[in-house]
Amino acid sequence: QVQLVESGGGLAQAGGSLRLSCAASGRTFSGYAMGWFRQAPGKEREFVARIRWSGGSIDYADSVKGRFTISRDRGMNTVYLQMRGLKPEDTAVYYCAAARDSVGLDGRSYVYWGQGTQVTVSS
Repeated sequence: QVQLVESGGGLAQAGGSLRLSCAASGRTFSGYAMGWFRQAPGKEREFVARIRWSGGSIDYADSVKGRFTISRDRGMNTVYLQMRGLKPEDTAVYYCAAARDSVGLDGRSYVYWGQGTQVTVSS
């Protein structure tokens, strides 16, 4: 059974930092891109960051570029999201997801999802 389990969410002050982790299990994820998405209350889910298996290329949403860093430990099947310079508008449930490397940044193309972890940033 494939599982993606996020951890590391919580409460932070504006300007602070949090590090999210996502542990994947249940299959091999070689050839899979790993991504982070988020959904704030009353808003649609949005793309945050992605790291591809092939070449390790990385994409970020404009809203987090320069503040968030995605990384991946292939051996541990774990992906991380280091968040710095947090803003109240970063408050959301953050989801880890996996998809074949060839898909784009649309969450609808991702086949495996975690249960989400809440990030709350106070002003």
